[in-house]
Amino acid sequence: MSKISNRIRGALLAAVVLGAAAVGAPGFAQSKSAFDQTNIVREVRHELVQIPWYSVFDNLYYSVNGSVVTLNGQVRNGDIKDEAESAVKGIAGVTKVVNNIEILPASPMDDQIRTAEYRAIYNEPELERYAEGILRNIHIVVDQGHVTLEGTVDNQSDKNVAGIRANGVPDVFSVTNNLQIQTSH
Repeated sequence: MSKISNRIRGALLAAVVLGAAAVGAPGFAQSKSAFDQTNIVREVRHELVQIPWYSVFDNLYYSVNGSVVTLNGQVRNGDIKDEAESAVKGIAGVTKVVNNIEILPASPMDDQIRTAEYRAIYNEPELERYAEGILRNIHIVVDQGHVTLEGTVDNQSDKNVAGIRANGVPDVFSVTNNLQIQTSH
């Protein structure tokens, strides 16, 4: 009888372990899904910053909902919009890309404002450090004389200085300062 009891106990224990694993399976699937989405977010950022023509005068941002990536922003060149979509479509796990990137109208006046804004912001001694490296933290979007500052800075003072410098450029109709203060982890 003890051999049968041990077998029954073993079978019951196996059933409990397998049952617990089965109950845990949906949680595992959710964790895997969250992991996949985290990987997609990381890969989208990586792909976007690799676009050859992406510059300080363009602004790209995105959202990820499961396996669907939505691209947003403003670019000076339609090739950047197309390249962004193409690069993101190639990421493992992405099933759909919604491309809402706006192409800014070509304008010699806007080009002059872009150059003047760049000099005003990045030649300011307090902001020079943001000009280091390939990718600039402060993006300058100019659309028909209206300037929007996007990106991140280290503190409120830098945000204020960038806004003041941007507002000092001639022929600008308005400046919207959307710079975010970077939080350290």
